Amino acid sequence: MGLLRTDIWRTGILSCPMSDILRHGDVAGLPVTWLPDPGPFRFLADPFGLWRDDRLYLFVEAYDYRVRIGRIDVFVFDRGMRLLEARPVLSEPWHLSYPVVIAEGDEIYLLPEAYRSGRLTLYRAVSFPDRWERVPDFVFPEAAIDASPVQIDGRWWMFYSPSGGSGEDRQSLLHVAWADTLRGPWHPHPGNPVRRDRRSARPGGTPLLVDGRVILPTQDCTNTYGGAIVPLTVTDLGTRHFVGQAGPPIAPASEWTPYTDGLHTLSAAGEVTLVDAKRISRSPRRIAIALDRLGRRMIGTGAGG
Repeated sequence: MGLLRTDIWRTGILSCPMSDILRHGDVAGLPVTWLPDPGPFRFLADPFGLWRDDRLYLFVEAYDYRVRIGRIDVFVFDRGMRLLEARPVLSEPWHLSYPVVIAEGDEIYLLPEAYRSGRLTLYRAVSFPDRWERVPDFVFPEAAIDASPVQIDGRWWMFYSPSGGSGEDRQSLLHVAWADTLRGPWHPHPGNPVRRDRRSARPGGTPLLVDGRVILPTQDCTNTYGGAIVPLTVTDLGTRHFVGQAGPPIAPASEWTPYTDGLHTLSAAGEVTLVDAKRISRSPRRIAIALDRLGRRMIGTGAGG
């Protein structure tokens, strides 16, 4: 049955600031604009975005089960939530996801997850939004998973899950690092992992300052990967100490049917909030896709030999 199980994500834009969602602890009843369906056995997930020149630039992981290597796409919306354009903007030989976009001064950066490359890479926009170059002097201590940065009183903090260890570790451990500038040098927190909890450790969106405290969206993976968002309120954050308190989970809205099996991103973009919701497919067509991919790999290996 494991081969038949397929997680399909759908990305949406909620017409509500993220701070309000965190205060109310719910997404039910909020107006939502869904991104277009990319087709069978494909999905768009991990949304992050920013506003520029009165346009919302929404970056997502674009994934196809036939290829199994994610790339980063951008979707551009106007204030009326009308889709103006969509196109790929970043691809590598390895899987890319979780495209955190950061505006700092006149520069715009992209920080996607790419742990299969063995490192965390920061990209700078050469021509926003679709031309990016690697920042050579950015060096992070490890190939962080779902790295989520936030700047507080001039200091940068990075929340992330470790790439080493087991799959269980990647869903249940939270690490922290800090730096005086985004480019670093970055210093791992001496208490890492600062949290062990499958319910509220793996980051799942934008760390946000609410009432003077950082709230980090985390993924509840107790029953399924990305089952819900659990807000983790950081009550004590320093270079040698960390305390966090998990709140009640935020589940996908019932009116999002059939995408009610999970919610694993909650990210802020001004007056809107970006989310992705999951449905679990058990279509037997997944077997045919897996066999076709295996066949193509075998043919490619034979041709190379």
